Amino acid sequence: DSGVGVAELELLEETEREQLLVGWNQTASGFGGELVHELFERQARRTPQRVALVCGEQELSYAELERRANRLARWLRRQGVGVETRVGVLLQREVELVVSLLAVLKAGGAYVPLDPEYPEERLRFMVADSDARLLLTQRAVLERHGWLAEQPVETVVVDTTDDTGNTDERFDGPAVGAANLAYVIYTSGSTGRPKGVAITHHSASVLLRWSHEQFSEAELAGVLFSTSVCFDLSIFELFVPLTSGGAVIVARDALALLELKRRERVTLVNTVPSAMAELLRLGGVPETVVTVNLAGEALSRRLVEGVYDLGTVKRVWNLYGPTEDTTYTTGVLVPRGVAQSPTIGRPVAETRMYVLDERLEPVAVGVRGELYVAGAGLARGYLKRAALTAERFVPDPHASEPGARMYRIGDVGRWLAKGELEYLGRVDHQVKLRGYRIELGEVEAAIVAQGGVSECVCVTREDEPGQQQLVAYVVANTDLSANTDLSAIRGSEMRRGLREKLPEYMVPSVFVMLESLPLTPNGKVDRKRLPAPDQAQAETEYVAPRTAIEEVISSIWREVLRLERVGIYDNFFELGGHSLLATQVTFSIREKLGVDLPLRRIFETPTVAGLAELVETSNALTTSAIKPLSRERYRVKGFTPQALSLPEVMRER
Repeated sequence: DSGVGVAELELLEETEREQLLVGWNQTASGFGGELVHELFERQARRTPQRVALVCGEQELSYAELERRANRLARWLRRQGVGVETRVGVLLQREVELVVSLLAVLKAGGAYVPLDPEYPEERLRFMVADSDARLLLTQRAVLERHGWLAEQPVETVVVDTTDDTGNTDERFDGPAVGAANLAYVIYTSGSTGRPKGVAITHHSASVLLRWSHEQFSEAELAGVLFSTSVCFDLSIFELFVPLTSGGAVIVARDALALLELKRRERVTLVNTVPSAMAELLRLGGVPETVVTVNLAGEALSRRLVEGVYDLGTVKRVWNLYGPTEDTTYTTGVLVPRGVAQSPTIGRPVAETRMYVLDERLEPVAVGVRGELYVAGAGLARGYLKRAALTAERFVPDPHASEPGARMYRIGDVGRWLAKGELEYLGRVDHQVKLRGYRIELGEVEAAIVAQGGVSECVCVTREDEPGQQQLVAYVVANTDLSANTDLSAIRGSEMRRGLREKLPEYMVPSVFVMLESLPLTPNGKVDRKRLPAPDQAQAETEYVAPRTAIEEVISSIWREVLRLERVGIYDNFFELGGHSLLATQVTFSIREKLGVDLPLRRIFETPTVAGLAELVETSNALTTSAIKPLSRERYRVKGFTPQALSLPEVMRER
């Protein structure tokens, strides 16, 4: 009836297939084949006197950063670090962190980033699982993690000083190839254990070169480094500016931009939408910021317009990609004044994106399908997880080159007529919460392991706009008697136990006790019927503030948590708090009470009464000296000033 013959229909289908598989994947660039640290070294030779790193009051030029990284790299080589040697890096966000990452790469190794805020059990697992040859740390971290003295990996204290008398700036490292590892980043694992994603220099260099083309020198003049090195957004924040002549501006986290001493030097902010929304609300974006990169969460049109309404930001990017594809897979420059929600854009350089059905065949434009990515950005695989690597990195049936692979992202999306991709959600139980990737299965396994729990289901909820939280629904073990006190398997006790196993961002904000989980007719958990948490049900009796300090802190909590009443013994996290809101609390306490409390204090003392006591004793907190580090109590194997012959370079302070 349409007048279109069968042959013409077949031709139309083949034309659309060609467009989906080839036309919209024309991303060949010639990028890749370079080493991350060599790109930095070239830049250091071009602009030796330009500022490369800003951390508080401290600034390092490209020449100084190159010299310090070379010195540490030489020492690492003497300790046996070479091609593909994995080195754990457990350092605070200071100059030594950036120096150490570059030094490991220069020595030929692959760095394994470790966050000092992670719990002991998780850090122990990552160090052992990565087969790290060395562990680089610093004295302040040792004082917090006494277990480091007992673990078997050789541990090195890397508190460095600037040796201006050393003029030997050259360092000839081993013969590293682009196919060798650059770093291993651990992500949440559905089996209850994190998994290491192994990324090569080739994949990382493709990202760097694409970024150099997309962002001008002016945009990269001052890039905020606010993401933990345990997450792949840090690759952009660190190495894109350091390989293009820009400066890395170190911050504790994105919200620290509010009070950063060198905030006027920041020209580009690379963060998650939820953090940017808070920066806008608090007026924390400096006028010098001209470009904002947003990734890790769904991006709303309202937030985009809010960023442009500042009047100083000229470009807003929406970027998308899994760690397994080296940070960014697709991207789009989001224009101002467009009614539609932002898409996730088009594939970046050397990347192919597919929307496929269950037969791995492409679906038509506008039809939902599962997202797969192929190209130069793919990771080598999961470290020591051959079966999982084979399951997620599968042969690419649409590639012309033999042996090509594609990665099953686990996301659902569709192509739009304009050649951009729309993100539509997940096919499994992995979620993104405030930019953090969480396998809900890992959280559920940790909760059941607490004891007294027969079943557990975790979900993310947003019962109030902008207040997304992780909620755990828990069913007690039926072996427990009716008179059993359930306090041990809920609230603060369960949360405390989880913090010994999981990073803070993976600990549920709310625990809901149920007699049973709602099921669908076929016996699966019906997540749509899980009840909304009742935030009004407090586990502690309300006690009003007794002092002026308690009243100030209580008022801060009420504002941040959007509650009418907060008692001095209420738990911040049981009221719906999370790490991003905790950062707001520390900022407000500093602003209203003039006391600088470390963020971890809220996790350790999550009540108004406890924080008020810390504020009242803040002078003691800020002036207490760290106890001397005794070599009788802790000895670094093979690490002495005599062995180094450069005691001024690395020593125990």
